[in-house]
Amino acid sequence: MNMRTAWESVVESLRVECVDFLFGHPGGGDNLFDLLDSAGQSKPKAILCRAEESSSFFAASYAKLSGKPGVCWAPPGPGVSKLVPGILEARDACAPVIVIAGASSQKHAGMGALQEVDQISMMRPVTKWAERVTLPERVSWVMRRAFYKCRSGTPGPVFVEIPLDVCNTLTEIPQYEALNFDVPVMIASPENVVASAVELLLKSKRPLLVSGGGARNSKAHEPIRILAERFSIPVMTTPSGRGIIEEDHPLSFGQVGLYATKLGMELYQDSDLLITVGSRNEDLQSGLRQYFPENAKYIQIDINEDEIARNWVPDVALVGDAAVVMRSILNVLTHKVEKEKASIAIDRKRIEDYKARRMQVYQAIERKCLDDNSVPLRPKRVIKEVNRAFNRNTILCNENGSQDTLSYSPPYYSVLDMDGNLAPGEQTCFGWGVLGAIGAKLAEPDKKVVCITGDAAFQHSMKELSTAVQYDAPVTYVILNNSCHGTRKLANVLLRGRDPNPLMDFKAQPDFVKIAEAYDCYGKRVEVPADIEPALKEALEANSRGIPAVLDMVTSNAVADWEVTYGRYLLSKIRSGVEMQCEVLD
Repeated sequence: MNMRTAWESVVESLRVECVDFLFGHPGGGDNLFDLLDSAGQSKPKAILCRAEESSSFFAASYAKLSGKPGVCWAPPGPGVSKLVPGILEARDACAPVIVIAGASSQKHAGMGALQEVDQISMMRPVTKWAERVTLPERVSWVMRRAFYKCRSGTPGPVFVEIPLDVCNTLTEIPQYEALNFDVPVMIASPENVVASAVELLLKSKRPLLVSGGGARNSKAHEPIRILAERFSIPVMTTPSGRGIIEEDHPLSFGQVGLYATKLGMELYQDSDLLITVGSRNEDLQSGLRQYFPENAKYIQIDINEDEIARNWVPDVALVGDAAVVMRSILNVLTHKVEKEKASIAIDRKRIEDYKARRMQVYQAIERKCLDDNSVPLRPKRVIKEVNRAFNRNTILCNENGSQDTLSYSPPYYSVLDMDGNLAPGEQTCFGWGVLGAIGAKLAEPDKKVVCITGDAAFQHSMKELSTAVQYDAPVTYVILNNSCHGTRKLANVLLRGRDPNPLMDFKAQPDFVKIAEAYDCYGKRVEVPADIEPALKEALEANSRGIPAVLDMVTSNAVADWEVTYGRYLLSKIRSGVEMQCEVLD
């Protein structure tokens, strides 16, 4: 054993587990950042955030794209409380995140110590595991459990709290013992259950596979692609499932739920077998559980048995790691068809017809988008131009809002790479995309990273532009600037049948170009369609020189000029029965 402090033991655990970055904001007398700086080691590299809440978003986005635990630090009290939104997103997005936090001294508990608060009770509802280190000797064990728990089963965030009188005590602490094995995956369901799923597939004429974020987490890309291509099974995704297959693939038909297109929704509703892989079927994906194809059979695949039958009751439920389950289904189905000469009922001509229609629809939408010379700019034109300019080897970071809704839909923005998308979970916190873009660039430095955001969401988190500059994370922000809180204006029309709420308009709007330049970023304001493409090329050129870019695209403030996807139109009718007053594309 070695004489050392708890913080030194924490740093040892981070190094042994090969953590690349520690995201955080300093504060208090027990600052983990101080120790990292004085150690002079290259890893983990401390990323100094401009606000505490940013660190949890950075950690979650880094974890989603790298597959490694994202680690963040916060000082006690207000610092920890500000992490909650990002940890909520990490929980819903199933991102393996470890939160390490200081706390007031145990010996002064209940005596009004500085920044004293029950942080464990605050974090327990939004994490998989929350643990206070009561003795410095326990630090190594607690950190090892944290690294295991954040990755095992359904990945998610964990919380480790180290009080002031524990972290700075010099004592004998056991050496950190690494997890010298891969975190085990759940074995697929028994053979008879897999066989039941295969029998449903063999009998189905119109199957549809829906990939959620859990399929990406488990790296189920290959078995899903092979199954789709070998048996002509169309693939749709949830927002976090985008990137399981390239969206220019002939069998990719976009998203389900809120961001569905008319063609995608038609294919979905026409299916006689629905297979969901790693999706909770939340409200936005299931239309408040009212989107299920009429009279269809249902196979549900999820690593978490608690998710089975949460919303829809499956005919066959397979509990296990998505990649393992999909390979089992693929192997059994292939054997039956090729070895046992089992007949398969899938209507391949129907799929060929849908593929042809898909090509026609997508080409028509592209022409319509690129021919739209409206001033102010229309979001569909901007988004399509972004897709063309950034093309492949790109990660799209989705933000929350109204103006960017079409970036979720492949006729307008197609994700052209596997795992080329970072979308928020069901919490849809402001800042997920703006902050996540920086975490994405740190996780994938060789890829282009673009975030399409509204002006409201960008203002929420633009303070971290300096973090992007300081830590060499050259990303591009495309702001669809309609000078308002568009979601709430749109809600009055979609959900309540009222006039747009003028209280949501921003009467005082900043100059985003000057803000970008003040942070040593490239900035440009675009007001006419002819300037969109040149501005995007200039942004990419700035990124290639290591400079983040901010493009201020001026769009319409009038709800009547906004476009929404077909799924949002359907969802509005389900909720209120009102007719849509805006243009519905596709």
